[in-house]
Amino acid sequence: MSAETRRILFDGVATHVERHGDELVAADGRRIHVDEAVHLPPVLPSKILCCHLNHISRVREFGTTLPPAPTYFHKPISSLNAHGAAIVRPSNCKWLNFEGEVAIVIGKTAKSIEYEEAGDYIAGYTVANDYGLHDFRDTDSGSMLRVKGADTLCPIGPGLVTDWDFRDKAMRTYVNGELKQDGSTDEMAWDMHYLVADLARLITLEPGDIILSGTPAISRAVQPGDVVSVEVEGLGTLTNHIVEGPTPVSTRFGAQPTETDEVLSTAMGGDWPDRGKRIPGSTPRDQLPMPEIRPRWEK
Repeated sequence: MSAETRRILFDGVATHVERHGDELVAADGRRIHVDEAVHLPPVLPSKILCCHLNHISRVREFGTTLPPAPTYFHKPISSLNAHGAAIVRPSNCKWLNFEGEVAIVIGKTAKSIEYEEAGDYIAGYTVANDYGLHDFRDTDSGSMLRVKGADTLCPIGPGLVTDWDFRDKAMRTYVNGELKQDGSTDEMAWDMHYLVADLARLITLEPGDIILSGTPAISRAVQPGDVVSVEVEGLGTLTNHIVEGPTPVSTRFGAQPTETDEVLSTAMGGDWPDRGKRIPGSTPRDQLPMPEIRPRWEK
């Protein structure tokens, strides 16, 4: 039988609680209604690993094909965020996209395990929203470091659910109450156990580590003031709101936000006007905006 645990601020202290209906109960018996709690991420990972492309609806939306095996990127743990918290979009950026997902949480150290035993290494699952700041795809489309790794861009929660059967579960994302993503775990090319076993071939997975398993079609940009909710059958609903950051990304150094083919074709997905007409063109390096502090060896 599944159970759900959460981490919340209880009298100002991070506290593990169990969900009992509409109440959250601490080990000492204190109770609080779920709607009154200030949530924290339900787990504290040493790393957050993410699958690039997994849902068939997204593959079809982009008119692409799957590789022989999944590819991955990394979100720094500083991007971790919680249910009910704000997602920050820098004031000089505009292409912040949601991606409703299921997060796998590792329960015990896994290294070089078999696919058939991967489930034994999973503590449970939670809901995630793999936000991406696509303004930086021109320089980070491979590593995704700034695109997916900026602060606040990895909310998970509200709780960790154990003994959840991931098969044939509905996944939906809403923006301001309007349905945007409508998918299922059954459209995943590689299931949860495959992702764990695959990553554990070369990377030691530690208890609490998170694997984001991919998003369905229709990931789109959201604006400050929007409220985004990801609902996964059996795991609950993760809700966050978008705010504009107090300062823009510096123009003195580092990659600058752009609106090139690389940015727009990904951020707009199937709504990109040239989808199916041409392949997004790569932006020549010399056409990217230059920060004020220029490369030392620039000629």
